[in-house]
Amino acid sequence: MSGEFDRIRKIAQALGHRAGDLLDDCALLPAGDGQLVVSTDSSVEGVHFRLDWLRHREVGWRAAASALSDLAAEGATPAVVLAALVVPVSASDEELVAVMEGVGAAAAEVEALVAGGDLSRGPAWIATITVLGRTKHPVTRAGARPGDGLWVTGAIGGARAALEAWKRGSEPGTDARAAFAHPLPRIDAGRRLALAGARAMLDLSDGLGGDARHLAEASGVAVELDVDAVPAASSCLEEARRIGISPQQFAAEGGEDFELLAALPSEFAAEDAMAFQRESGIALTHVGTVGTGSGIRATSAGRALALEGFDHFR
Repeated sequence: MSGEFDRIRKIAQALGHRAGDLLDDCALLPAGDGQLVVSTDSSVEGVHFRLDWLRHREVGWRAAASALSDLAAEGATPAVVLAALVVPVSASDEELVAVMEGVGAAAAEVEALVAGGDLSRGPAWIATITVLGRTKHPVTRAGARPGDGLWVTGAIGGARAALEAWKRGSEPGTDARAAFAHPLPRIDAGRRLALAGARAMLDLSDGLGGDARHLAEASGVAVELDVDAVPAASSCLEEARRIGISPQQFAAEGGEDFELLAALPSEFAAEDAMAFQRESGIALTHVGTVGTGSGIRATSAGRALALEGFDHFR
């Protein structure tokens, strides 16, 4: 079976001149003196969440936050959220309203409006969220250049820690559960990084290992990652120990952290990262560099390390 991005390429080939840049986080449309930024994202019961893990309100928040995170990666300001829900016959009105309350709360968090959507019946819960925003400084996946530094916001690995705990029949810790159930789209951080000169950016939905590959391929460059520098969330330490790998590798191979990976010019230094943290309240960690060539090379303690990433169809 083909991987996710192989299938997207086949779709783009079939669409021909009717296709835009289908491999980027968002579609960009001219709008006045800036760009209208559009993205859509589906959250499927049994694939992205389970109701024995999450409350219905959390399902709505998480679905909306995931889509809004794509706007953050583009450096955009959200404006509108649309929600198309597929609802099982067995679902109650109260459960449906709770999902939409979560969508509304996530929209309110970034000062966006829930402007409509669609409601349909189906075999399981599916929340498809479309978001619209604006920016004058769009940042795609495709602009990284040799010599750029690679930086990650916040800390990663918490969502994977929650998932690993649930998979073994245990309840995750408070911080890990929050990372999975209540992610915060980095809207302000994305805008700040765009203004700081970010050449390429994407959110870490497929894990650092997977998303660094996406950035490298879209930009036509090679990526070198220092796994030992990865900012692993403290909530993933115990789960990493159970699996028998370092917390940094555990975090780098996790997914759905919705932090940002940005390629910034080499002039962007540690002092700039400290200023970013003072102004935004979010840490910014240097995790690698961009070089010539293609692909990704990850190292730990000076040795090559094969990093996995998430792929829906692998």
